[in-house]
Amino acid sequence: MTLFDALILGALEGVTEFLPVSSTGHLILASQLLGLEQTNAHKAFEVAIQLGSILAVLFLYAKDLIKDKTLWIKLAVAFVPTGVLGFLFYKHIKALFGVETVSIMLIAGGIIFLIVEYFRRDKAIDSGKDLSELTYKEAFFIGVFQSLSMIPGTSRSGATIIGGLFLGLKRKSAAEFSFLLAIPTMMIATAYDLIKHRHEMIVDDYSMLAVAFVTAFVFAFFTVKLFVGFVSRHTFVPFAIYRIIVGLIFFYFVATLPA
Repeated sequence: MTLFDALILGALEGVTEFLPVSSTGHLILASQLLGLEQTNAHKAFEVAIQLGSILAVLFLYAKDLIKDKTLWIKLAVAFVPTGVLGFLFYKHIKALFGVETVSIMLIAGGIIFLIVEYFRRDKAIDSGKDLSELTYKEAFFIGVFQSLSMIPGTSRSGATIIGGLFLGLKRKSAAEFSFLLAIPTMMIATAYDLIKHRHEMIVDDYSMLAVAFVTAFVFAFFTVKLFVGFVSRHTFVPFAIYRIIVGLIFFYFVATLPA
C-alpha cells in the first residue's frame, strides 16, 4: 500500500462512515480500483481506520455524553444485538465481503429509504421525538436494525437511521444516535479485528494505518457537522437516490471485470 492509497482510503472512510451510503462498500470498491487485494490484513485495515472517524464523533459529542449518563446505557443496550450476532457469525459475515453483495444492499437500502420518506412526506422536516425521549426498548430495537449492517453494503448508519425513523425520531435525532452508537460498535469491532489479524499486519501496514487514521478523523469531523445541518432541513431522499445509482454502478463494475 502506498501513501496515496492510504490518503484515499482514509478520506473515503471519513466522508462515508456516517452517511447512510455504506463506508464498507465504498472501501471495498476503492480497494479494487486501487489494485489492493482483499486479504485478511487489508480487511482489518479497513475496519481499523474507522476508529479515526469514531474519535471524531467522541470529540464532537463529548459534552452530551458527559452530561447524559443514561445515553451510555442506551448505547450499551443498542449494541447488544450486533455484539452477539457479530461474535456468533463473524466468519460467515467476513465471507460476504464482495462487490456483488454491496451492490444489492446499496440498492435495497436506497429503496427502503424512499419508502420511509414517502410515508413521512406529510410531516414537517423537524417533526418527531428528540433523542432524550428514546426509551431503552427503542434503543434495543435500533440495535436490531444495526445488526443488519453486518451485511456489506447495508450501511451501519443507514440501518440505524432507518430504525430511528421507524420509531418516530426526528431525522436529526436518528442521525445523531447513529453517530453515537458507532462508538461502542466500531471500537469493539476494531479491537477484535486487529487482535485477530495482528500476525498478518506487517510493519509498513501500521505506518499507512496511521496516515489513513488521521485522514479519516479530519474528514469525519467536518462530514458529521455538515450532515447534521443537512438533515435538519432536508429529507434522506438524495442519499437514497445516491445509493441506488452507486449500486447500479457497482453492478456494472462487476459485469465488466475480467473472468
